[in-house]
Amino acid sequence: MATELAPEQLGVLGEKQDAAGKSYGGHATRKLTRGGGNDKRGVEREAGPRYHSRVPAAARLGFLVLLAPPPSAAAQSQWRVEPPLEAHQTAVFGDARVRESSGVAVSRRLPGILWTHNDSGNPPYVFATDTTGAVRGTFSVTGARNVDWEDIALGPCESGSCLYLADTGDNRERRRSVAIYRVPEPDLPTDRPKRVRPTARAHGLIFRYPDGPHDVEAMWVSPEGDVHLVTKGRSGAVRHYRLPATAWNSLRPVVAELVQLLPLSVRSNVDLITGAALSPNGRIVAVRTYGAVYFFLAPRTGRLEAPPASPACDALGLGIQGEGVGWLDEEVLVLTSERAVLPAGTIAVTRCDLPEAGARR
Repeated sequence: MATELAPEQLGVLGEKQDAAGKSYGGHATRKLTRGGGNDKRGVEREAGPRYHSRVPAAARLGFLVLLAPPPSAAAQSQWRVEPPLEAHQTAVFGDARVRESSGVAVSRRLPGILWTHNDSGNPPYVFATDTTGAVRGTFSVTGARNVDWEDIALGPCESGSCLYLADTGDNRERRRSVAIYRVPEPDLPTDRPKRVRPTARAHGLIFRYPDGPHDVEAMWVSPEGDVHLVTKGRSGAVRHYRLPATAWNSLRPVVAELVQLLPLSVRSNVDLITGAALSPNGRIVAVRTYGAVYFFLAPRTGRLEAPPASPACDALGLGIQGEGVGWLDEEVLVLTSERAVLPAGTIAVTRCDLPEAGARR
């Protein structure tokens, strides 16, 4: 059963609130609206409502350690980071086993269903849930290992719709090769959703990067089946790689293609890239960090384009260690957070300003 957050447990509270609230997936939430303020260039938060955390002091201290600046930082990019138009923290995960939700994917075959997973040190499980945090199914991915799963996506495959799992985490950037697993999207059980059931056998794609190991936590899959990956930005520029759909036919490890360097700055750990997702219409890619969500146009060339206005959406208050991002529809995002020092991770729903060019194309 879903657990509803009491007001004192909500990690996001704005100065402007809709007393009536709003409902996503049948779950009552508190609604936040954006206030006024002057636009600013660079990675600066716009004036307006601040999203204050009600996290205990010890938890905030741990998060401040997480945000300590790394030894070096890239030059500042020209992005305008604004508060979300709406933000709702809808639930904590109802299954206590979901301790480190590192990615989230929204099913198109199963309406309302979200898929998530834990990262390193955990079994190779995928969990079905929804925006209320309800337990909808638990599956062990047959033939897969969880060295460090960091993102999940849905994409095409021979069976129709597959879950793609990025075993690409590499905090020390030492792994000579990493893997993507794909497995047909399971059907949900009719009873005992916490019971672990096996999936069909997963297909693994082993690969490496052309310029050495990278820590990667962001992935999406194009409508053509190409897998796209974005580095976390631990060492140097933020890189965008691609594995073509044809790579799944290889019997040997393959080399990912470097597509481009992305105009994202990592000035502190809050700017590290932790997730990505392609919009349902295939026109916009959301790239998230611990602190914000950045939106790129996604033309069919496979390269990402920063829109002229360079919009980004503030996400700092939407989870103590936010990592997962997915699209509920063409305008609304779902964000998930690891629990960090809290009892459980959280699920949030947010609506942000999107690039107009992407909406019109």
